[in-house]
Amino acid sequence: MPEEKKFGLAKPLLILAVVLVIGQMGYWTTQAISSLWNIGGNYPREISVSSQGKVVLSPDVAIIRLGVSSEGSKIADVVKDNTAKMNAVLDEIKKLGVAGEDIKTLNYSLYPRYDYIEGKRFSHGYTLTQEIQVKSRNFSQVGDILEKSSDKGANTIGDLQFTLDDQTTAKTAALEDAISKAKAKAQKIALAGGLKLGKVMTLYEDSGSAPYYGIGAGYDSSTKLESAAVAPTIEPGQQELTVNVTLVYRVK
Repeated sequence: MPEEKKFGLAKPLLILAVVLVIGQMGYWTTQAISSLWNIGGNYPREISVSSQGKVVLSPDVAIIRLGVSSEGSKIADVVKDNTAKMNAVLDEIKKLGVAGEDIKTLNYSLYPRYDYIEGKRFSHGYTLTQEIQVKSRNFSQVGDILEKSSDKGANTIGDLQFTLDDQTTAKTAALEDAISKAKAKAQKIALAGGLKLGKVMTLYEDSGSAPYYGIGAGYDSSTKLESAAVAPTIEPGQQELTVNVTLVYRVK
């Protein structure tokens, strides 16, 4: 009887051992397949190329930022002075041929001014600043706008820019130039490396900022303009619009 009990326990142990062996073999097989797929040659191979496209363009619009800053001890007096001067500036700009839709108010701010004496704050009146943006499509009138506005009371200038009113066509041309250069670069790399180019998997575009030629770009609203004796000569020149692209190719 004791020998029969010992023989009966051996069979379940044998089955358990077989199961463990099969499980271990399955694990090794899985690891082997995983290692095979992790070999570099089994991953899709890609190359990335970058290039810049550019177009030279002539601006067709000038953007001028002008303002009137008034100071006084009473709010009513400050508002009256500022309004009268700004209205005179606007009337003069329109007389020069600038359309009403090309004039926009950018800022209208009234705030108190304080002085500090021996650590104590004292009211020192008020400051009212009003700024406008003028878009001129006739470059020959830009100098007159600056001169006449200053004569009528404009005493601040924020910026003067020359740019394209609609940059869609120029950006498209720059993008096409960048893609063409990137494709040519990819073909040279593939030829040198003995590779065959596949399809483009990804395209990244980074458009540059809108080109402009700025005059007085470092000025702020506190910069005073002296009344001009003659209108300044303004030359818009030419600018470059750039677009950067990156193409990712599948290669074989």
